Amino acid sequence: MLVDALTLQLGYNATLVAIGAALLGISAGVTGTFLFLRKRALVSDAISHATLPGVCLAFILMATLGGDGRNLAGLMLGSAVSAWLGLVCVQVISHKTRLAEDAAIGAVLSVFFGFGVVLLTVIQTMSSGRQAGLDGLLLGSTAGMLYADALIIAAGGAITLALVLLLRRPMTLVAFDPQYATSIGIDPRRVDMMTMGLVMAVTVVGLKIVGLILIVALLIIPPVTARFWTEKSANVVLIAGAIGGVSGYVGAAISASAPALPTGPIIVLTCFALFVLSLFLAPERGVLAAFLRHRRFQKRVHLRQGLLALAQQQPVYEPLTRRLLAREGLARPDGVPTEAGKARAAKALRDERRWQVVHRLPEYEGAASLYDGLRDIETVLTSDQISEIDATIGGPKGVTA
Repeated sequence: MLVDALTLQLGYNATLVAIGAALLGISAGVTGTFLFLRKRALVSDAISHATLPGVCLAFILMATLGGDGRNLAGLMLGSAVSAWLGLVCVQVISHKTRLAEDAAIGAVLSVFFGFGVVLLTVIQTMSSGRQAGLDGLLLGSTAGMLYADALIIAAGGAITLALVLLLRRPMTLVAFDPQYATSIGIDPRRVDMMTMGLVMAVTVVGLKIVGLILIVALLIIPPVTARFWTEKSANVVLIAGAIGGVSGYVGAAISASAPALPTGPIIVLTCFALFVLSLFLAPERGVLAAFLRHRRFQKRVHLRQGLLALAQQQPVYEPLTRRLLAREGLARPDGVPTEAGKARAAKALRDERRWQVVHRLPEYEGAASLYDGLRDIETVLTSDQISEIDATIGGPKGVTA
């Protein structure tokens, strides 16, 4: 059944939900990238939790007026108003008082969410409005989703993504250099508000699929994951969008094949699985790559120290050092140097003396700053400079440069 869901064979509604979830994931990943780069990821948490009172009040209002309290368009409108009010509260508290932004976020998050929980309790006592299943908006659920709901989510995700791409340049400038952005006529505060508005839009659109609590994960995990794979901001945006899209699509497909599973947690867990894979397997920043770099560095250190020990006719006791010397053909297993080992050892010792001269002479100050104990001096100085240093230190002439 999962294969059918992944290949869009479970029906029109399930297909539309999967496409909508993918679009939501792409827009969330791309939008979250600018929050991540701006170092304001916690704001998304405040926005998402601030939507709960709006959802509840919209439900109460629609039910009181005799309508369907679970109408998705009405719930999204209510959540948008509530989220915007929460965002304004954060901005006012952080700019008009001495409280830092994180303190303002904590206050708004807790107060709004607490108020929403109280309203949820009130809703459960109402005799009308089809309140059953309303708590599914907390964690997301596509079970029983109507065609109109899926269409709203798909369209909302696509529109939000288009707006993010349209505003990508000013948001990137403000994220990296707000002073420069100001100098060319871009108002960072206005751009920040637009970014928060896009985050709010993603939160509102993802209300039914991911839920108002877990949408934060879909905003933050994709850009954090993308950062493992690239150093360029443009590539982070693309990769984050791809990760969010794949997470949304696969998570929605899994949820469609197992309706008892809540959609939001499945999407988030799929996203987290991609994060874990990136954490370990990314070629530059991954744990495995870091481990291999450390091992290579460790081997270079042991080999260098072993050569210096051989040059000074000192015994080599470290097993790893002896294995490395033997593997390179520089020493026998018992630690006795070969002819090639003697030549390399003499070169290593002479290089150490050359570096000592480099550190003493002021004209080589730039070169001295590059010394790390392992770098070959030939990669820093020219042959003429090395010859001048050799003339200073004297010693045997048979040691190759």
